[in-house]
Amino acid sequence: MTYETSETSTTPVAGARTVSSGRRPGWNKVPEVTAYFWIIKVLCTTVGETAADLLNEKAGLGLTGVSVLMSALLAVVLVVQFRTGAYRAGVYWLAVALISVVGTLISDNLTDNMGVPLETSTTVFAIILAIVFVIWYRRERTLSIHHIDTPSRESYYWLAVLFTFALGTAAGDLVSERMDLGYWLAALLFALAIAAVALAHFTLGLDAVWSFWIAYVLTRPLGASIGDYLSQPTDDGGLGLGTVVTSALFLAVILGLVVYLSVTRKDVAEPQRIARQAH
Repeated sequence: MTYETSETSTTPVAGARTVSSGRRPGWNKVPEVTAYFWIIKVLCTTVGETAADLLNEKAGLGLTGVSVLMSALLAVVLVVQFRTGAYRAGVYWLAVALISVVGTLISDNLTDNMGVPLETSTTVFAIILAIVFVIWYRRERTLSIHHIDTPSRESYYWLAVLFTFALGTAAGDLVSERMDLGYWLAALLFALAIAAVALAHFTLGLDAVWSFWIAYVLTRPLGASIGDYLSQPTDDGGLGLGTVVTSALFLAVILGLVVYLSVTRKDVAEPQRIARQAH
């Protein structure tokens, strides 16, 4: 079953107009899925884990206060993201980093503040994500991230991203606690799961859209396991770098990559590069 639409892409040129549906043909609002995409995605998930712990421990706001603050920041950045005419690396990846933190905090609030079992929260998040996908597909006839070119599709995209982070957090914590693997073994397990999805896609023909979203969910617990391994005390099986050092290190790498992509535009869809050169 394919999730691509039959609509054709129109290569925009100088002065390209937005059609009445709100769609700007060829102007995708998310990056191309390259190696850079997955590297920054994992780094953002790691920051989501360590930054959430850092803010909760150091800011003195409590889990609820930190959740409100980060949700407000995310709302502001998403407004900016929706107002941009095309993909902008800095705005997009800032939104991903913040949504990673917020998704983590949603899961942590349910577990720590409300006492919801991880089995329940994992199941609920999986159901909500499935509902988002069903509604998205019924309304737009595609789940492909190559066609995030209307406000409606962008809304569904960011809603799905939020719940992939929440689901990945809950499912990752559930697996780690039940199997008691330790941080680096848990990271290896999730890395192997992602590799299995990639293998199924390239050799067994697993649908590209499903492959993407399954891998997208799995990168959350992978990044969290890496973050915990680096930041947690050695007595708990980590390297003891702390949340401050780990968060700063990964943020610096993310910033460097985003600046590089902003300059080179290596993750921008080809029609958008052509249009930019025409101006």
